[in-house]
Amino acid sequence: MIGAVVLAAGRSGRMGPQKLLLPLHGQPIITGIVDELLRSPLERIVVVVGRNTAQIQNALAGRVDTFAQNPDPAGDMLSSVRCGLRVLPAACEAVLVVLGDQPGITQGLVAGLVRAFRETRRGIIVPAQAGRRGHPLLFAAHFCDEILTRYDGIGLHGLLAAHPAEILEHAVPSAMALDDVDTPEDYARLVKSTPV
Repeated sequence: MIGAVVLAAGRSGRMGPQKLLLPLHGQPIITGIVDELLRSPLERIVVVVGRNTAQIQNALAGRVDTFAQNPDPAGDMLSSVRCGLRVLPAACEAVLVVLGDQPGITQGLVAGLVRAFRETRRGIIVPAQAGRRGHPLLFAAHFCDEILTRYDGIGLHGLLAAHPAEILEHAVPSAMALDDVDTPEDYARLVKSTPV
């Protein structure tokens, strides 16, 4: 079983309004991302919430039934990753960490990461384009205890630095797949460049 931890607890400080709820193709950004995950080979999805919990749960009604509350949504990304890991089933063989504000994620990208993990048995699969690494990041479940107890102040970069031989870079065709939405300018570019 491969599970996903979707990070949706952030403050959206640079955007102003909650960016995960901004519309794209007639639905909130977070909804479109989760729809792609549901069409992929993932078997369990946990969404980590913090700010705007009720609105995000409403946006995902009928899609996701497992949410993890981050009691410190002002904390770093690692705190949300840990919240998600604690509620994933122990049977998971790997975990995909997904940014809730990365609308370029597709079911094909996720399927490619899962396939690379199963075929190569490398422990960490990272999407990359032209030398740039990004999310979603897939790692073997045996790293979970390490992530839960280490890398404070560093985050998942610490995992990558500690295990370079375990990393496989999975090429993605477009840098747009790695882009997230942080500012009003990012959102305007996304709306302009995304076909209806």
